[in-house]
Amino acid sequence: MKYAVFTVMVPDWDLEETARNLAEIGYDGVEWRVSDPANEAIWQRIPEEARPQARYWLNNRATISPAELNDRALEIKQLTEGAGLEFCSLATYVGVHEYEQIESAMLAAQTMGCPRIRVHTPNYDRSRSYNELYAETTDHLREVERLARRYGVVADVETHFGNITASAALMHRLVSQFDPQFIGVIYDPGNMVYEGYECWKMGFELLGPYLHEVHAKNAIWSPVGEGAQGMFGQAKPTEKQLADGTVVWAPNFSAMPAGFANWQQIMKDLTAVGYDGWIAFEDFSESGKTLKEKCAANLAYLKNYEA
Repeated sequence: MKYAVFTVMVPDWDLEETARNLAEIGYDGVEWRVSDPANEAIWQRIPEEARPQARYWLNNRATISPAELNDRALEIKQLTEGAGLEFCSLATYVGVHEYEQIESAMLAAQTMGCPRIRVHTPNYDRSRSYNELYAETTDHLREVERLARRYGVVADVETHFGNITASAALMHRLVSQFDPQFIGVIYDPGNMVYEGYECWKMGFELLGPYLHEVHAKNAIWSPVGEGAQGMFGQAKPTEKQLADGTVVWAPNFSAMPAGFANWQQIMKDLTAVGYDGWIAFEDFSESGKTLKEKCAANLAYLKNYEA
């Protein structure tokens, strides 16, 4: 396995600090976050009471602005490789329909020698039929695949709660129409605690050559009550039990060892299917550790389970 950090989880470090600190800790590479550091669209999705935790997504110093990405491509290449790190990916927040932005990110990745970028499938919020969204996304990915062939840069989509590819099965239905050399999957067990859980090994077997990267974080469900903080619009009832006796539950991020996703089993299952690619940490938990302590602890935790 090769280990990286998705820089969304180190918001207090600038780019140079990020590269230097990850190399010192012993990481193999980095997954650079590409987004407007003060993304108003993300800000609007976060409930006011949850915004103290939102430092990961807002004004994140370890973030490269899309507007500057190509101008800074050689600088980022030198910064990354100069620290002795490899490129895992450029993690954009671009939708599969945003061809111009995807092409720009692929051009930057090509310049850097970065093998892949992340793109997003559409959200599912019950306002439109899944079948319509699926058909549109299939059409969009055909164009994305064409761009990927042109630039020699892979486009990966992520298993993520709230969108049309929350599970391995839904993801496979989409990506299996395309060449895995150019369209692939970021498998995220922590997201799948929120929505999309299936047996980890079965998902890995199903995705096969489309499994290009694994995100490492964790989450847990709890009965919610007064003061519970939902993230990205998650329901935040104020009572744990409703008048009819219904117990209300909600998910939230947790430390790697404390959540529902069994990383000991996940690592065994990855080994069993022959996966030896990237695992990129994306830990949003608040444990009282410094960022450097958290990055070091996470790396040691998963390496302990390597076969």
